[in-house]
Amino acid sequence: MTPHAASQPMGFGLLRKTGFMLVAASLALLAGCVDNAGPVGPRTVPVTARAAASDYQIGAGDHLQVFVYENPTLSVPDTPVRPDGRISLPLVPDIQAAGRTPSQLAADITTRLQKFVKEPNVSVIVHGFVGTYDRQIKVIGEATEPLALPYSDRMTVLDVVIASKGLTKFAAGNRAVIVRHTGDQQERIPVRLNDLIRDGDVSQNIDMQPGDTLIIPQSYF
Repeated sequence: MTPHAASQPMGFGLLRKTGFMLVAASLALLAGCVDNAGPVGPRTVPVTARAAASDYQIGAGDHLQVFVYENPTLSVPDTPVRPDGRISLPLVPDIQAAGRTPSQLAADITTRLQKFVKEPNVSVIVHGFVGTYDRQIKVIGEATEPLALPYSDRMTVLDVVIASKGLTKFAAGNRAVIVRHTGDQQERIPVRLNDLIRDGDVSQNIDMQPGDTLIIPQSYF
């Protein structure tokens, strides 16, 4: 093996390690900048682009744009999904939205409008994502910003920590756990967040599942 051939994988590995350490350093900086005024309550953040795929299920609290082609009087630029999971539109006063994909909802609206409009063409766009309750990922405890966010495909615990702006200075990151419900069973999965964030231990970058809760306890001292 020539020296040039041997040097390539070493350089690539160094590049990957450097990139991961930059992410870890950013999270450490976020943790150091936490506001000491008091605890921050849970909030909901927008979904990432990955979660906006065609299989995204609309949830209560989502905001929808309903566009009826060449019929602006029937189009609605922004309508919230009510707590009961329904929305109201012109000529369609009450329709179930939660639990459906945007394309499924658009098809139902199209069917209902056919009584009033010839060949309606309906599109539904979701913004202000929340997602269905049973698919939300929740972060509680010593996160800088405890939150609930929609699950997205291939989401990992590092994605969740980044979304919650890292850990507070009081966090016991290596005693964090992921609580996962499978049917009637509850599983507690230990995750060493300090090792992941500060040392780049990718073995701790656990894949998240819909409905998971990440609990970050407070340090004993």
